[in-house]
Amino acid sequence: MNKSADIVVIGGGAAGFFAAIHAATCNPKATVVMLEKTQKLLAKVKISGGGRCNVTHHCFDNKKLLLNYPRGASFLETAFEYFSVKDTIDWFQNQGVRLKTESDGRMFPVSDDSESIVAALQDGAKRLGINIITGAEVSAIEQSGKGFSLTTNTNTINCKKVIVCAGGGAKPSFFTFLKSFDIQTVDPFPSLFTFNLPNQDTDKIMGLSMAHVVVSLPEFKMQQTGPMLFTHWGLSGPAVIKLSAFAAKELAQKHYHTKVLVNFLPHQTSAQLKDRLIAFALQNPKKQVLSQSPFAEVPQRLWHFLVHPLIQSEHRSWAETGKKVWQQITDVLNAKSFLMQGKTTFKEEFVTCGGISLEQVYAHSMESKKIKGLYFAGEVLDIDGVTGGFNFQAAWTCGYLAGKSAAAL
Repeated sequence: MNKSADIVVIGGGAAGFFAAIHAATCNPKATVVMLEKTQKLLAKVKISGGGRCNVTHHCFDNKKLLLNYPRGASFLETAFEYFSVKDTIDWFQNQGVRLKTESDGRMFPVSDDSESIVAALQDGAKRLGINIITGAEVSAIEQSGKGFSLTTNTNTINCKKVIVCAGGGAKPSFFTFLKSFDIQTVDPFPSLFTFNLPNQDTDKIMGLSMAHVVVSLPEFKMQQTGPMLFTHWGLSGPAVIKLSAFAAKELAQKHYHTKVLVNFLPHQTSAQLKDRLIAFALQNPKKQVLSQSPFAEVPQRLWHFLVHPLIQSEHRSWAETGKKVWQQITDVLNAKSFLMQGKTTFKEEFVTCGGISLEQVYAHSMESKKIKGLYFAGEVLDIDGVTGGFNFQAAWTCGYLAGKSAAAL
């Protein structure tokens, strides 16, 4: 059975809803249909931020905002001129959803409940008469006359415009429904993950965190600064997660096997650390090395974890050490080496790099440069940000531009 519509939006996530809502808002006469292949709408919105939904980030300086996008920053530089963080805040406020800012800049609904965001989007779509069809998977899109023909698992839909907001795919085959257009894609691969360190005893200090470290990947000459957390499988926390995003492509190519260095006291030079260590050792010659961390910044559990392999004794005193041991301890505090052997998805914040090549999309409209009337928005594009509300902001911005542009029938 054939159906028809003016605009079809593929995908019932954040970008899809925003695109559909703005298409219908900008052209109230247009018939807008949204197709979602699963039975769940706004799935990521519901679970993001631990069920609170990290809507955006309190950063109104676009230049600073763009620093949080490992891929797509140049593209978004243009897009953010049309729909910014302030526009996102204003839009949700106009729907009756006030946002609040936390100490790290993340913004959540005052309710601390993602259902506030879900309700605002679903109510907006309902009010505008958008026809939402779940369980509708698109297998092919082809040009037909002056519009398009979409083949789904239940029927064929003819339309004038198509907005693809199908999310990210874990395999290149995800994009086969676009094969008739010969659109260039960047092979997808994961972003935002923790570093697995099997058989390296990090489970002994599971739950221990450091507020300020430098985590680096020397093979790729990349590093990030910030909090870090030890888990039973390895390393996590903001510094690690952010580094995983910026090094996502390189790590995928290495099959997630590479050396990781952690500087636990980056605010001091190696010479300064060594001087402090020697002073403590000379002042406490009879004290056992493992009995107390000489550095208030280094928790006792971490001190024991780092130093015990060097002295291999529970009872060795400072008087029984010397310059060699002092240097070894200084080195391990400055650059403890771990071997990354795999990754673990970071809770619900899974993001995929890759997607539709940005070289083939107009940043001011999200329209394909090759196929007039075909638009893209959200994670299906080769855009990804670090955690903190940046991925949702890209979704709102791209969805807004795609919807508004497609509305001009």
